[in-house]
Amino acid sequence: MLDFCRRKLSKTATQPSSGKPAKAAKTPATKAISANPVPSSVLPPLQVISRDRHAISRKDISPNALKVLYRLKDAGYDAYLVGGCIRDLLLGLQPKDFDVVTNAKPEEIKQVFRNCRLIGRRFRLAHVVFGREVIEVATFRGHHSGADDEEDSSKIASLSDHGQILRDNVYGTIEEDAERRDFSVNALYYSIKDFAIYDFANGMQSIAERRIELIGDPETRYREDPVRMLRAIRFATKLNMQIAPDTARDIPELAVLLKNIPAPRLFDELVKMWLAGKGFDNFMLMRELKVFKVLLPQLEKLLKQEPEGKAFQLVTRALQDTDQRVAQDKPVTPAFVFAAMLWYPVEVRAQTLLIESGLNENDALSIAMTEVLDDVQRSIAIPKRFSLAMRDIWILQSRLPKRAGRRAFKLMEQNKFRGAFDFLQLRAAAEGGELTALANWWQSFQFTDEAGKLQLINQLGKAGVERPKRRRTKRKAPTDNTDNAAS
Repeated sequence: MLDFCRRKLSKTATQPSSGKPAKAAKTPATKAISANPVPSSVLPPLQVISRDRHAISRKDISPNALKVLYRLKDAGYDAYLVGGCIRDLLLGLQPKDFDVVTNAKPEEIKQVFRNCRLIGRRFRLAHVVFGREVIEVATFRGHHSGADDEEDSSKIASLSDHGQILRDNVYGTIEEDAERRDFSVNALYYSIKDFAIYDFANGMQSIAERRIELIGDPETRYREDPVRMLRAIRFATKLNMQIAPDTARDIPELAVLLKNIPAPRLFDELVKMWLAGKGFDNFMLMRELKVFKVLLPQLEKLLKQEPEGKAFQLVTRALQDTDQRVAQDKPVTPAFVFAAMLWYPVEVRAQTLLIESGLNENDALSIAMTEVLDDVQRSIAIPKRFSLAMRDIWILQSRLPKRAGRRAFKLMEQNKFRGAFDFLQLRAAAEGGELTALANWWQSFQFTDEAGKLQLINQLGKAGVERPKRRRTKRKAPTDNTDNAAS
């Protein structure tokens, strides 16, 4: 009923225009940013921060984003920068991208920009392309009420049995759009008309207090989109903030809803978690909030058995190494991080196969890799180019100890040798013992001359030999019984 009343009160703001809209001063969005929100709004009173009271300057904004804002304004629409770019600029960070929202519908946006393409099924978006830079333009989102809304077909959204939004092409006012934002720090709008910031959810206060806080009821918002739990963790570590107690309280109980997220989307979200420079912090917070066990239960089981054991050491060192490479602007790959996270589950499964089925080491490892990856792929769709690289790294772990003769030279020619060697070093740091000696040997072998390489191989003695050669048993010559019988 509350949603119905809200839609009635703001109906004029959500009606699609016929042809070109009226002048900008009379657009529906102008009415929507009044200081009197609709009665049922969960938002606090709107705060308008004028240009002289904030530090955001147009010189800090992408020129292409400014082009989009001005062209929409000149076409008679309202246009705002929104979300992460405003938050990051206020924090003195360089935004990764600039997102725009407007009261223009996707088809109307496409009419304004020739370099525009429409994407998305869950929510229709416009991408305005400027060479390598893409400015994402979204229409103000409105409140949904499910498929039984016969009054206005534009208000229909598709929800799952768990309350997750499956399809959401529902347009509304700027106030409704602000309510639909996930966190208060993301409900900040920068207007190109007056260069003011419109704060709909006390986002400026959240930034000042360094707090990540959901807008609305946390359980409802997490059910609408469970990925918000991962986003809360990622924003907290990225921005060096704390998750508000009410926002964090329901995460351990509702983390199981992440199983309903499409596997490709979950992979993309985990790449953001682990390869953006805060992988170690995200891993620790995910474990603290009971999220990690839902995503990779194979590893969590081992971590629970040995909280500070070799699995924990390998994963944390891999994430710290990745964070360091990101800080140094060096390339990183999901294959290496996932290989570290799944190595010991693979090793445990291979050992079980050796005992139970009597397979040789190579076959047991191959089957274990396949089984573990197949299990993970059901929830996290690791692309084949990464899963194949993971398998190469794992297989080389069993070959690196075998260095006799020309084997060491041939191993160095493998495409994934460098990744496998780095992986070996992490294993050596996690386990010590013979792995440390092996990692040191390969370190020396790589950076010495040809004579030094041959000397290192000669010093191995019996070490580095794949297996003792089996003696060939001489077969007895068959007796000619025919001749004996004839004689």
